[in-house]
Amino acid sequence: MKRPNRRKLARAPRKNPGSARKMYSLRLYITGQTPRSAASIRNLREVCDEFLEGRFELQIIDLYERPELAREAQVVAAPTLIKKLPLPLRRLVGDLSNRKEVLLGLDLKR
Repeated sequence: MKRPNRRKLARAPRKNPGSARKMYSLRLYITGQTPRSAASIRNLREVCDEFLEGRFELQIIDLYERPELAREAQVVAAPTLIKKLPLPLRRLVGDLSNRKEVLLGLDLKR
């Protein structure tokens, strides 16, 4: 008895189903309305809007207004970005102008 001829359908490569839907929890520690603070906010928002649309929570914390949060998070320089979720926790220091480093730090590019 002959088997019916079955064609294989080409499938798109499957991505890790959880990776596309991960929510990011980010905290950006700044010091007032300085040019570096403004640049770090602008640079981070550009990355989030392009790569994490609808999948991130961003808290901007002014260390002049909330210095106790710097102690809790062990922030010693500003601006500092802390990626709390997804794990692992990561810290990026500076104005976040080096997009390649920011994407690597957020695990968005390899």
